[in-house]
Amino acid sequence: MTTENNPLAGLDAIDWAALEHAYGAADDVPEQLRALCGTDAEGRRKALHALYGNIFHQGSRYEASAAAVPFLARMAADASVPDRDEVLELLAALAIGYDEAHLPGGVDVTGWRQEVAAFRAKDPEQVRAEYDTWVAEAPDDGERRVREMHRAVFDFDAQLRAADAELGAYDAVRQEVPALCALLDDGDPAVRAATAYLVAWFPEEGNRTVPHLLRLLDHETDQAVVATALVAAGLLGDATLTDRLRPFLTAGDQTVRWAAATALARLGSTGAEAAVGAEVLAELAAVEADPPEPGPPGILFHEGNLRGYAAASLTLLADRYPTEALDAVTDGLAATTGPAGFAVAAAALRLAFGSQRPAGLPAFADLDRRQQRLVRVLATLDDGTWRWGNFLGILRAWGLPQDRAAMRAYAGMPTE
Repeated sequence: MTTENNPLAGLDAIDWAALEHAYGAADDVPEQLRALCGTDAEGRRKALHALYGNIFHQGSRYEASAAAVPFLARMAADASVPDRDEVLELLAALAIGYDEAHLPGGVDVTGWRQEVAAFRAKDPEQVRAEYDTWVAEAPDDGERRVREMHRAVFDFDAQLRAADAELGAYDAVRQEVPALCALLDDGDPAVRAATAYLVAWFPEEGNRTVPHLLRLLDHETDQAVVATALVAAGLLGDATLTDRLRPFLTAGDQTVRWAAATALARLGSTGAEAAVGAEVLAELAAVEADPPEPGPPGILFHEGNLRGYAAASLTLLADRYPTEALDAVTDGLAATTGPAGFAVAAAALRLAFGSQRPAGLPAFADLDRRQQRLVRVLATLDDGTWRWGNFLGILRAWGLPQDRAAMRAYAGMPTE
């Protein structure tokens, strides 16, 4: 590797010890970045694991996160560096955190910037008063305890630093997007797929990236790359893409059809009503009932959980197909277990009960037939789902019982 194209050029010019990551001073990051470029596969694996732990700790980003981005971007662009697709995935994670937080609509970066600016302008005492009001308005004791915990650990300065670090990492990756677009033509399909996934999160670069994605669709043969490019174009585009993407609904590959339906559902939510037809509903419902198994390699959205992403997309069809969408997602939920079912459960509850928690738990007899069916499906999910606090939090958000025996009793089902 020559000096002029060394992706680590300038690494030692940064005072890493003065930057913070999840465990304090970031002086270990340079060696991890060096190892990520190395020839030792085990060393690369350990370095990647370490970087996910310190500059992307459980979705959080830090001062050192943005500082690492230019080096990671140059690694991804250097064909001599191994595992470049994994480097691109790390860049996407540094930019947006966990992608499901932005799906199915995509990154609302305008709202994100406004939210950070509004928080910075607030008086800390005002925020604490807002927390007090939020706690006081809790609908029950369980929710009140959760809110009290959030209030107890609130630190205005720490939260502002975290918000600035997250947006700073996002903007650092955004700065690299124009150069990284060239990787959509890379010889490695895994790199092409990871690049299409990465650019999907930057609507401010859409005028530049969408034409690249459409050109990729003209000649790409790898189905995972096609599917990723379709979803990315749908997340970035507008109504003008409807006719361009619709023909992929008849593709021979189910994953490509799912991707086209996903893209069109999102375009429909932006006001492109012509994008959403019965064929979009049918493809998303088909994936809910029987997604490609095992998950197709190269599909990075929603960690490859196509059923979960399809459920989220079906919530975008609720205005046009309310009963069909709920039926499809409930079918999918009945076939899930564990973390793969979290997004499906959240989508089903949103379709059944709306976006707002009911004022009180209604009597089971007062629910309509589809709501009753959903409650029964929730009550029959196995321990692999009910043991997770994430799942119980989803139920709590809609005021439903957070114990399976209580859920079965609520539904009038026999004790197990």
